[in-house]
Amino acid sequence: MKIGLIGCGKISTAYLECAPLFPVLEIVRCADLLPERAEVRAKEFGIARSGTVGELLADREVDLVINLTVPVVHAEVNRAVLRSGKHVFCEKPFALNRREGARLLELAGKRELRIGSAPDTFLGEAHQTCRKLIDEGGIGKVVAATAFFGSRGPEGWHPNPDFFYQPGGGPLFDMGPYYLTALVNMLGPMARVTGFATKGMEERFAMVPGTKIAVTIPTHVTGAVEFANGAVVTVIMSFDVWQHTMPMLQVHGTEGSLQAGDPNLTGGAPRIYRPEKKAWEDVPLAFPTIYPKEYGRGIGVADMAEAIIAGRPHRANGEVALHVVDAMEGFLESAAKGRAVRLRTTCERPTLNFLTAN
Repeated sequence: MKIGLIGCGKISTAYLECAPLFPVLEIVRCADLLPERAEVRAKEFGIARSGTVGELLADREVDLVINLTVPVVHAEVNRAVLRSGKHVFCEKPFALNRREGARLLELAGKRELRIGSAPDTFLGEAHQTCRKLIDEGGIGKVVAATAFFGSRGPEGWHPNPDFFYQPGGGPLFDMGPYYLTALVNMLGPMARVTGFATKGMEERFAMVPGTKIAVTIPTHVTGAVEFANGAVVTVIMSFDVWQHTMPMLQVHGTEGSLQAGDPNLTGGAPRIYRPEKKAWEDVPLAFPTIYPKEYGRGIGVADMAEAIIAGRPHRANGEVALHVVDAMEGFLESAAKGRAVRLRTTCERPTLNFLTAN
C-alpha cells in the first residue's frame, strides 16, 4: 500500500527506519506543519515527495496515512484524513476522550475506511508469547496483575517536551496506552476503573536552560482496573518518580506468575514463576523476532495494510484504541468524582499471531 506520513518529529524516525522491513508498506510522501522539516525527513529516508499536510491529503496515490502529530490534534488530523478518503493509523492516543473517539469510528464506518492506532508493541514477539502462554493455561486462571511506569518525565531527553504536559500527555495518556493495550491483549476487555491523580510540580524545566513548561495535567495517576473476566489490575503511571525497582508488567494466576516485560518494546525475555520450581525462569519466545532492535514501530501499520488487502480485521484497531481511551478518561473521572467508573465501551481481544517482517 502507498503510505503517507504526517508529522516529521522525533517519533517519525522509528516508523521510517522500520517501514522497509515490511514489503506491504511503501512510504511515498511525508508532510509536516513545517514543510522544511518534512523535506529533511524525505531526503534522509529517500521518500519521493514531501510538503504540506494539504498536499498529502490531496495526493490520490496515498492509500493510508500514518498520523504522528502531537496528541492534542490527533483527532482533528484523523478526521481530515478520513474525509480525504484515506485510511489512517494514528500514534497514541488516537483521541483525547471517548466522545471524539466514537465520532471518528462512526465517520470511518460511514466512509468504509479503517482506523488503526498505536501502540502496536503488543504484536511483538515477547507480548505475543505471553498471550499464548496465558491462553494455554500456563499460569492457570488469571486473578490479578500489576502495571507500573515511573520516571521523572520526558524533558530530560525530548527536544520539544511541552505537549507531554498538556491534555493528551502526562504519564497516563502517554504511557498508559502501552500497558492497558498489552493487558487487553492478554486478558480481554475492561469493565470498570477507579483512580487517584495528582501532580508533583506546577512547572518543569526543558533541556534548553531556563525554559519552563507549565504542567496542566496530572503527573501521577494510580488506581485499579476490573476486567470483564474478573481479574483485578493495579495501575501506577508517573512522571514523579526518581528511581524504582518495580517490575513493569506482571500477571498472577492460580498456578504461577508471569513477568511480561516493557510494554513500550516489542521484544524482551518474558519470565515465569512456577511454584513447583520455586524460581523465575525465562520463557522461550514462541514467535520470531521482528526488529533488529527492541524499540521498533510499524508492525501495526503493516498488519493493517495486509488486513485491508485481505479483507480481514486488523489487530491494532480503533475499537481497542477507543476502549483504552475510555479507561484512561475513566481514571481521571474517578479521581475527580471519588467513585468507580464503569466503562462505556468494550472490544474484542485482538487475535493471536501477527505479521512477521522480512
